[in-house]
Amino acid sequence: MKIALFGATGQTGQCFLELALEKGFEVKALVRSPEKMSQKNVKLKIHKGDVLNLNDVKQAVEGTDIVVSLFGHVKGSPEWLQTNGTKNIVQAMKDANVNRIISLSGGGLPFPEKDKPKFADKLIRTIMKIAVPKVLNDAIKHHEVLKESGLKWSIVRGPRLTNDKATESYRVGWVGVNASTKISRADLAHFILSQVEDEKFNFQMPFVSV
Repeated sequence: MKIALFGATGQTGQCFLELALEKGFEVKALVRSPEKMSQKNVKLKIHKGDVLNLNDVKQAVEGTDIVVSLFGHVKGSPEWLQTNGTKNIVQAMKDANVNRIISLSGGGLPFPEKDKPKFADKLIRTIMKIAVPKVLNDAIKHHEVLKESGLKWSIVRGPRLTNDKATESYRVGWVGVNASTKISRADLAHFILSQVEDEKFNFQMPFVSV
């Protein structure tokens, strides 16, 4: 199976890429700064480009079987980075007849069908609305883009991310249900990779934590 990867130079993206290559997957990664890529592997193809450029995205998606979208906001990012980038990915997927995408977001993104947020969860979401409304609003809008796409989608959500070592032992639940307040990037990447060949969470937003 060949993966189109967006966000490969981010901390979670680097963890995911390493695991995917170890498992023998072929990966096409679209990155703005190829010099940041430390991975060298015959199964890795690096394309220089921007997720906000549709032609760049099409080049990365063409010939793949699934999209893994791990890009997100950094300092100075456009307000609707994730939404507009996801629109490009969806268009590229339709043009290339790729029908499944796994996207990454945070626990602030609500999934009322399964979430049962406790007081602390509601407090965190309120703080996000005040402190980083751009990130939260963009996450919500990108979810709407995926819902309306007609594609098979999953959005993996995580709490506070750490750089702890992988344990491969974590909980997959929902906000306020069988969940804690942190997870390592390595374990989050491990779960995301497990979903590449598992469609259990199609059209859902599992929350992964230790």
